[in-house]
Amino acid sequence: MPTPALPPQQLPIEAQWCLQDKQPCIALEVARSQEQQRLGLQGRPPLAPLRGMWFPFPKPQPLRFWMHKTPASLDMVFLNGNRVIAIEANTTPCPNLPCRSYGPQGPGDGVVELGAGEAKRLGIRIGMPVVISPLRASGPAGSTPD
Repeated sequence: MPTPALPPQQLPIEAQWCLQDKQPCIALEVARSQEQQRLGLQGRPPLAPLRGMWFPFPKPQPLRFWMHKTPASLDMVFLNGNRVIAIEANTTPCPNLPCRSYGPQGPGDGVVELGAGEAKRLGIRIGMPVVISPLRASGPAGSTPD
């Protein structure tokens, strides 16, 4: 008898990215551990507007993300030094290996995954500043380090 599949990862909302004063903020799940980052949004239905997952890294490094077992298209917003450095819009779901990988040419220190089309709808563009703030004083979810 096959082992039942585990439910998709659902992390608590622990941070937010506020784009402009008059615009609502994006509520972010924070994938901190390697295992949380490995699982990402696999098996999850499409993200609601103003929802996302943030993958922070302690220092800039080459970043390559894929859509293996992620059934809904995403926008991947790559960050470095609190700025948007690349956007991969409307990435293609990949149910089976091999899968295409996405990422910027240079190193980055974070990625925010949003539902497909959200980056354009919210006016996110390369070069814009990014301030991600923790929602709880107890967690170290603050902005990516400089």
